[in-house]
Formats: sequence, structure tokens, C-alpha cells
Amino acid sequence: MPRHCYVLRVFTRGDEGGNHLGVVTDVTGLTGQTMQEIATDLGFSETVFLDWRHGGIPKARIFTPSRELPFAGHPLVGAGWVLLAMGPGGPDRISCEIGDVAIRREDDRVWIAPPFDQPVRRSATTVGDGVEAVEVWQVDMPLPYVVARLPHPAAVATLTPPAEGGEIYVWAWEEEGRRVKARFFAAAMGVIEDPATGSAAVALAAALRAGGHPMGDLVISQGDEIGHPSTLHLRWDADRVEVGGTVRRDEVRELTV
Repeated sequence: MPRHCYVLRVFTRGDEGGNHLGVVTDVTGLTGQTMQEIATDLGFSETVFLDWRHGGIPKARIFTPSRELPFAGHPLVGAGWVLLAMGPGGPDRISCEIGDVAIRREDDRVWIAPPFDQPVRRSATTVGDGVEAVEVWQVDMPLPYVVARLPHPAAVATLTPPAEGGEIYVWAWEEEGRRVKARFFAAAMGVIEDPATGSAAVALAAALRAGGHPMGDLVISQGDEIGHPSTLHLRWDADRVEVGGTVRRDEVRELTV
């Protein structure tokens, strides 16, 4: 049965870069195993499947090439872009495993606002390469993310991606309180390095809030080291977090499943 897959780049820097994403808008007859097979075949860091057959709140299932995720940022921003592009009267939220995620469009950016109640704790986890982190947090997204602040952007840029292990987000101030340089590694999910990671940006906001920054408005640069320059916008206060960015459509593929 043929069905459409929108191939997008999410969190672009102008018209360049961004994180590739597949958005499948017809899930009729698809099992979880079939969704996983499609995501593996596409090979993007994530593919999202949208179920909006019965009206109400669209439901999203998110897959990396190797597993299903309860939550991820760039798939929901991309899915929001597709849903909001369908015209006025579209949904204002998407449901995923962690709950409802609000979506909205502001000028040329799509924003998501997931629940902002992630458990945060200090961590002694190292990040490899003999680099000494300034501080390390663990944030449950609900998968445990290590959020490690390195001393300067060059330390982030030159870090060797770990060949195995869980989810690690390294970052440094480019301009304190305004601009951040970041990279994200997730070898266990089949993603050696992710070009742009909305869930990790949420984890960063949670860590900064726990560390004494009750609110903020940051621009995050990511993906340069792997040829996918990406820009994420992050805002938070005591109760709410939003991640936003621009989206570009590359093509619409026809999947035969």
C-alpha cells in the first residue's frame, strides 16, 4: 500500500543543514514492527509516524534506526510543521508517550512545549577523551541523558564521539546566558552523533534551572562537526520550556508497505 513520507530538515540554519527526519502521515495497517523496519530502512536519526485518523489530538510514535523512543524534539517539531502546514484549524498539540506536547508556529519557526518536570541530579559520569567537565547532570527524558558542561567551545568541537554507551550531551558557553555550542551522542540508539537534538535542549534547560538559572532564552549551535549546521532556540522559566527552529522540506517519498 503506497503512503507518503515527508522528508524534512529540522532546526536548519537558514536554508542549510538541519537534522533529517521522515514524517509518515498514514499509519493504516502499520504495526510497531513495520514502523521500526521503515525507520531502519530510511536511516534518519528519527522517523515519526502520525495517527490523526479519528480527529482529536494527533498521536506520534518515534523511532530511531534501532528502537522506539518515548519522546524526541526534532521529530515533534517536524511533525508540528507538517500538521500546521495543512492549513488553519489544525491541532495545537501532539500526543506522545510522555504526554501532550503543545505546538505552535511563530513567524518561520515551529515551537514545541513538552512537559517540564524532568528529574535532575548531579552526576559524576565522565565524557571521555580525558576532558574534565565543569559540571555534569543526569536528566531523565525519560531516558537518562548525561548533560556535561565543558570548559570552552573548542573542547566540545574536538571531542571524539563515544563508540558505545547511552545518551550524552556536551555543551559550552559561546556567550554566557545567550549562546551555546553543543553536540549529542547516542550510540546505544544507533545514532553516533545527532545533528540537532530538541530533547537534549530540554534537558539542558532542566539542568540549568536546577543549577540556579530559573529562566533563559538561548541559541544553540549543533551539527557543524558532521556537516549539518543546525540552530535551536530554547526558552524556559520556572514552569514551561519551549524548543523551536526552522524546517525545510526536501521531498515527499512514496513508501510501498
